[in-house]
Amino acid sequence: MVAMVDYAVLSAVLFTIGVVGILIRRNIITILMCIELILNSVNLLFVAFSRFIGNVDGQVFVFFIFAIAAAEAAVGLALVVAYFKLRETIEVDEIKLLKG
Repeated sequence: MVAMVDYAVLSAVLFTIGVVGILIRRNIITILMCIELILNSVNLLFVAFSRFIGNVDGQVFVFFIFAIAAAEAAVGLALVVAYFKLRETIEVDEIKLLKG
């Protein structure tokens, strides 16, 4: 049987990889994938705590996070595709459209 600490450590590792990926990478697709990794690490922790406590509230939060992740992916990818058609780049350093 896997202990609660193992789930917490795995979740922390995934969360750290996601945060480091956002800070280091300049490709916006990679940044979106790192955001998904962060959300999934939180989902893992919610499900682990929910199972450990014996309450389903954590699993309900996971459904909300899935909905937010799906909306983020749909809107984010649509913006990236639209910007790529306009400027032909998806590098974060080269995106200056919103700067005054």
